[in-house]
Amino acid sequence: MEQAAGCPAVGGSYPQKNAEILSSQYGINLFLAGLLLTFAWAVHAVGISKSHLLSYLITLMLIQLLWMLWYLCRSCTQRRLIRDKDTHAGARWLKCGITLFAVITLILDSFKIGYYIDFSNCLSPTEGIFPVTHAVHTILQVYFLWCHAKDVIQSFKTLERFGVIHSVFTNLLLWTNGVLTESKHQLNEHKERLITLGFGNITIVLDDHAPQCNCTTTTLCSIFSQGIYYLYPFNIEYHILASTMLYVLWKNIGRKVEHHQQNKTPFKFHGITVGMIFGLMVLTSTIAIVVVYLIQIGGSKIKSELALTMFYLHAIFVLALMCTAGIVALLIYRLEDRSLDNSKNPARKLDAELLVGTAAGSWLLSWGSILAIICAQGHPKYTWYNLPYSVLVIIEKYIQNLFIIESIHREQEKVNDDIKTLRIVTISRGSTLSLTPLHKEIYNGRAARDSGDVPCLFKGSICGRENDGAGVAKEETSQDNGLVMHSASDFSFYSRNSVTNNKRRILKNIAAFLFLCNLSLWIPPAFGCRPEYDNGLEEIVFGFEPWIIVVNLAMPFSIFYRMHSAASLFEVNCKT
Repeated sequence: MEQAAGCPAVGGSYPQKNAEILSSQYGINLFLAGLLLTFAWAVHAVGISKSHLLSYLITLMLIQLLWMLWYLCRSCTQRRLIRDKDTHAGARWLKCGITLFAVITLILDSFKIGYYIDFSNCLSPTEGIFPVTHAVHTILQVYFLWCHAKDVIQSFKTLERFGVIHSVFTNLLLWTNGVLTESKHQLNEHKERLITLGFGNITIVLDDHAPQCNCTTTTLCSIFSQGIYYLYPFNIEYHILASTMLYVLWKNIGRKVEHHQQNKTPFKFHGITVGMIFGLMVLTSTIAIVVVYLIQIGGSKIKSELALTMFYLHAIFVLALMCTAGIVALLIYRLEDRSLDNSKNPARKLDAELLVGTAAGSWLLSWGSILAIICAQGHPKYTWYNLPYSVLVIIEKYIQNLFIIESIHREQEKVNDDIKTLRIVTISRGSTLSLTPLHKEIYNGRAARDSGDVPCLFKGSICGRENDGAGVAKEETSQDNGLVMHSASDFSFYSRNSVTNNKRRILKNIAAFLFLCNLSLWIPPAFGCRPEYDNGLEEIVFGFEPWIIVVNLAMPFSIFYRMHSAASLFEVNCKT
């Protein structure tokens, strides 16, 4: 009977599983078609132009716009219904981050519109339509994610799976397009700098997609063309963040949510002063290094070598600090006895997979540099700094990934039942003792320190009997003995929580420091400071074209890793 009763439930899951498989295959084919179209444009394939690629992207964005409008309209008609929500998905700080990137993306679109207007005589109309469509797509998508990122869809599930997965891969294709455009620009600048480093044996052929006509306003054209490439890093991060949030929404379709209260974890600056100070010092010095690097590199051979040496020494110092901070945090975790949260959580699972997956990009580049240093016949002095730098990149990501993944899987610290009952202490014959400090003050270890006195809990029977009189001497004596025993155990409880608070404060400072360090290490590659290009040694060992292909494939993942790590560390800081 039990098996017969269970059969329909099992059988009922097959259509939804099939819908998940079919929608994922639809998305993958959509992405592969766009990827091949992008590649064909990049290599100047016969019969494929930029207008074909942009037309494909415009079509995908319009389909997603129609689906989002349909979903929003249907949500408005059903707004009185109680819907399941995934409290772990679409955190407010994540929505604020994607909004910031979206605003900068809108500025990028306005620059592209201005660029099209100035070169309208020789550009395809699709190059004017694309930024307009993209701007509308960006505005509606951000609104959609703000309102519905936490939704657990339980109706029209098959249709919604196709709509959400279409949105995921549309954003991935827009991310790919941005990465390729920005990489081609960086590659052209890199080829022009190679001569100054003395690598004249490498053939320099610029890959130019510039318009074949004159600009109507020279000054504005220069501003638009240069500004576009400085804004691309934010556009790239916007699309990858949007695709991850939409992927979590897709995984949540039809999911049965466990209904339990989710503790809010607001970000507070209190208690993380040390970590913030050191992190801001790293951030400030990194910005200065990037500015000097971009000015010096390519000026002359001596200036380029000095710029590379300066970059490597600074990066080695920062990575060593990050390794030390990560090891300290892991040692603190080993000293604690807290269980892990193994409940089903698509957002947390995706975070862990992205950390390890995108770290592989940096590891690939680091191992390539290590192999080049070992195999190269000649070694300029600055290339030797690349060896400890590459080794530290590998080790630092190992340690940081372990710290973040363990942090997001640890259960949040709950208030102990002993703390909740400290307000009233029951003693013999039904008498009660009221405590002066709140339980939060005892828990945080502030009651004794702030007032300079021991809380009433630790003072024996004085607090509880200040209005009783002296009529019952034996009863007071028995109460005194009972409270002295309570005082000893409560004092040890107070000491344990003081140690716990110190560990918690250290972990919060480490998380804040690593958060700012990851933001700092995101800046150099995102804005053109890429020693993997300018070193030159790897290109001699592996060949120019093979190494450039490796760098162009691995660098986007390396850049995304730093931004994703910063976002994860922000969450760790809030939860700690």
